[in-house]
Amino acid sequence: MATRGPSYGMSAQVAAKIGAKRDPQQEAEVQEWIETLTGEKFPSDYAESLRDGIILCKLANTLVPGSVKKVNTNKTQSFKLRENIENFQKMAKNYGVPETDVFQVVDLFEKSNISQVTQCICAVGRLAQTKPGYTGPALGPKQSAENVREWTEEQLLAQKQMKGEIGLQMGQNKGASQAGQNFGLGRQINYTEPQ
Repeated sequence: MATRGPSYGMSAQVAAKIGAKRDPQQEAEVQEWIETLTGEKFPSDYAESLRDGIILCKLANTLVPGSVKKVNTNKTQSFKLRENIENFQKMAKNYGVPETDVFQVVDLFEKSNISQVTQCICAVGRLAQTKPGYTGPALGPKQSAENVREWTEEQLLAQKQMKGEIGLQMGQNKGASQAGQNFGLGRQINYTEPQ
């Protein structure tokens, strides 16, 4: 990991804004959900435990067995740890998580945007509840299902006929005019001829 000095100016403001998005309660719920599914406790704090990607790979293999073929546990090689994170990202995308919900590797590895990591795991948790055969705990609200409506020909025809009408709930504009309105005095300009 690159060593970075303290942030100043706009960089500090951006870092503070991203840090303020973190929700400790949501992180605790995500941590409990992961620990319940994988059967392992986090060895340290939330962000540091997820940083190497090992727990995420175990979560991926719990949800989709065999999705991560090799979990790299050598913590001295940072590119191998980044590969763990990439493997979780691939599983999340294949699982159905939208691209916009998936975090970047540096968000987790450099702990620069942990709230985005939490959002991605929550998206995986929402999708897990919709998968057949999933019996684990729920994480967040259940994702909504498609609600297809069937319209009869009569209903469609009635809708077309009503399009040109203005309903009584919309009010009326009969006699609406701005004629005669006067808001304050008119502009008064005094002109004097030069001498």
